[in-house]
Amino acid sequence: MNIPFSPPHIDDAIIEEVVSALRSGWITTGPRTKLFEQKLAEYCGIQHVECVNSASAGMELALRWFGIGPDDEVIVPAYTYTATAEVVLHCGAKLVLVDVNDDLLIDVDKVRQAITPKTKVIMPVDIVGLPCDYQEILDLVNEPEIRKLFRPANDCQSTLGRILILADAAHSLGAYYQGKHTGAVADISVFSFHAVKNLTTAEGGAICLNLPETFHSESIKKDFNTLSLHGQTKDAFTKTKAGAWRYDVCTIGYKCNMTDVAAAMGLVELARYDQNILPKRKKIFDAYNQAFANDPRFRVPTYVTPTKQSSYHVFTLRVNHITEEQRDLIIVKMAENGVAANVHFIPLPMLTAYKSLGFNIQDYPNAYRQYACEISLPVYYDLSDEQVNEVIRVLKAAVSEVL
Repeated sequence: MNIPFSPPHIDDAIIEEVVSALRSGWITTGPRTKLFEQKLAEYCGIQHVECVNSASAGMELALRWFGIGPDDEVIVPAYTYTATAEVVLHCGAKLVLVDVNDDLLIDVDKVRQAITPKTKVIMPVDIVGLPCDYQEILDLVNEPEIRKLFRPANDCQSTLGRILILADAAHSLGAYYQGKHTGAVADISVFSFHAVKNLTTAEGGAICLNLPETFHSESIKKDFNTLSLHGQTKDAFTKTKAGAWRYDVCTIGYKCNMTDVAAAMGLVELARYDQNILPKRKKIFDAYNQAFANDPRFRVPTYVTPTKQSSYHVFTLRVNHITEEQRDLIIVKMAENGVAANVHFIPLPMLTAYKSLGFNIQDYPNAYRQYACEISLPVYYDLSDEQVNEVIRVLKAAVSEVL
């Protein structure tokens, strides 16, 4: 039996909708993209969403919109994928890394210690689909003493009057925090629709706007739309109206819009997301949890609490009392027996690019502890019960062989 880690879910319904998009005459941003944005906003319980070609692009656009640049500081967890951090560096700002808790989520006490008068943004990461402690983070940035530290440098920052909470929600579409969907919790949240995500558009992302009422959400969506299309005031779909060919370029922008071909995939998946996709993923999580929770060799991930519900993106199992080298050997032995596993993620300070910036993993001890014993197990729509049982059998056998 050969069990891959996370193949995309592509079926006839998706293929038919993509073919319809191709035949419609609209393959770039058009009616399907606009509809997907509307449906995503309704799903999250917010007013406006702007779709782009990746979560990375969405996060960078949000930082650019807020005016982030040199002399600014942005706080990011050390335990995340490089995309979260690199967008800060692309903006020329100082990247400030902090450690995480045992659940892999950003440690709010470490965030507090890292805040300075130059701090403009905190970027929590809903790692593997579990929402961060947003109320705790929002309470922190609204503390009078923390607000006094804030030094606004433009109108956006002055209107907010505090540190921006920009959530890397790449993994957490469909997750809940305090009864609200992610996307409706932080000031701005960015989803990913990459090929391995729960809902895929092959490549893609979405910027979810949940700013205070002092901001005009519709105008900000237009700002993001303009930024994603070279700073141009009209997209191709808008210019199809009679006599509407004339446009202006009002800022130096980027090229990162979503296409209708991508949105076609997203529309099909979103329509069945809660009734079909998430329940299937939860069933797999529950099976793994039942298999490993009472075995003292393992520590299962948190995916449901009184205030949170995960999107069931990745099952991050920890194997107790092992070294990083033993963990790697377990993964090799699993692969030799036909089961692909992974690790989410190598902490940033362990990567060459971030070492060269002066980061040292010894400064983030819990990030390393969690990473060194973590194994990500296959979770995807087409994974059968038989395959789930095989993953469990192969992993337990590999652990028994190594330990």
